[in-house]
Amino acid sequence: MAITKNKMVSLTYDLRIEGANGELIEQATAEKPLNFVYGAGLMLPKFEDLLQGLEQGKDFNINLSCEDAYGQADENAVVDLPKNLFLVEGKFDEEIIKVGNTVPMMSASGQRMNGLVLEITDEHVKMDFNHPLAGEDLFFSGKVLEVRDATDEEIAATVQGSGCGCGSGGCESDSGGCGCEEGESCETEKANGGSCGCGC
Repeated sequence: MAITKNKMVSLTYDLRIEGANGELIEQATAEKPLNFVYGAGLMLPKFEDLLQGLEQGKDFNINLSCEDAYGQADENAVVDLPKNLFLVEGKFDEEIIKVGNTVPMMSASGQRMNGLVLEITDEHVKMDFNHPLAGEDLFFSGKVLEVRDATDEEIAATVQGSGCGCGSGGCESDSGGCGCEEGESCETEKANGGSCGCGC
């Protein structure tokens, strides 16, 4: 059976940046494969295009330029947020909000995103909302483990946005790329464990 729309696909891959001999940054193994409904819009479009028609047992090598992956890094996605947005019960959470940590955020419209903490000052927290792989060319090498018809339940689940995509270990729909524009308000989403959100 070949990979076509509404097929449930299971595959392994090694993900490297900057070509076949580049740094290995992620793996999907036979024990923990990537499973997704093909054509549901949860994967990188070019990645899906290049998998189409492959059958169970086939190996693949896929090169994606950054333009076909997560785009170029956007300097406008690096923003300074008021430090008081990160107060939980009146205290700044230094365990979570520290340089190098990725913090789950939510926009005023409910969009989930991740922000990388770059710098903390007395007044602000500088965060980068670019996708972690923005600006990177990606190279996937892997194998198609299984192709089968997706069940109605599996298709319905993907329509509700519950599936995850390849790259950097997370749901693509949860990944960043959105920051606060100058002059827009930001608010703490304390109901989400003290994570913060900005009105994008």
